[in-house]
Amino acid sequence: MFYYVLKYVLLGPLLRLLFRPRIEGLEHVPAEGAAIIAGNHLSFSDHFLMPAILKRRITFLAKAEYFTGPGVKGRLTAAFFRSAGQIPVDRSGKEAGQAAIREGLGVLTKDELLGIYPEGTRSHDGRLYKGKVGVAVMALRAGVPVVPCAMVGTFEIQPPGQVLPKIKRVTVRFGEPLDFSRYEGMENEKAVIRAVTDEIMYAILDLSGQEYVDRYAAEVKAEEQERERQQRPRRFPGRGTR
Repeated sequence: MFYYVLKYVLLGPLLRLLFRPRIEGLEHVPAEGAAIIAGNHLSFSDHFLMPAILKRRITFLAKAEYFTGPGVKGRLTAAFFRSAGQIPVDRSGKEAGQAAIREGLGVLTKDELLGIYPEGTRSHDGRLYKGKVGVAVMALRAGVPVVPCAMVGTFEIQPPGQVLPKIKRVTVRFGEPLDFSRYEGMENEKAVIRAVTDEIMYAILDLSGQEYVDRYAAEVKAEEQERERQQRPRRFPGRGTR
């Protein structure tokens, strides 16, 4: 119930007023039945802008950290995501990927829309990174179409680390649904799920116009953080005086 209050009364109208999103290809989102909306992830704002313009309810698999943050801000964030019907997913450990797939399939079996960011994390530099294969596994097991989606301009209004977004127009662009029924029964073949994932990512790339990096975002981000750490000047303890 609170999801629809947010969407139609509280948050949705405000977002439309402030950001005046250009909506392209909305007709590609199925009016009924299960489907996956797979998009790029440039900003925290993505979580709100896409659901605000969709006619149907969409459930995202949200990282568990959004539900476990400390302090007042953490409790408010957790309450918001729970009220909006989002599902926490623990991304650590060997079973994390399988848990996310189980949760996603549960949404799809109810003929609902499932939102996924195949990159697995927000882009830290605005580029599009290699997709993780969970989106392909779910699409093949559930036998549902995948609608590629591109958020354009959200990195500029709220890059990582910026708390409040700039008030600037953005674009939400949907592509034609991708049908993978030709791979029916092949959802356990690694080459197939990699090929399906790459096809989804290239469809997103075509919509977004981003630069593509054929590596996982988390790996590149970790390497850059390590280089920054090593380049910091080392502090040596000062000598005592007598």
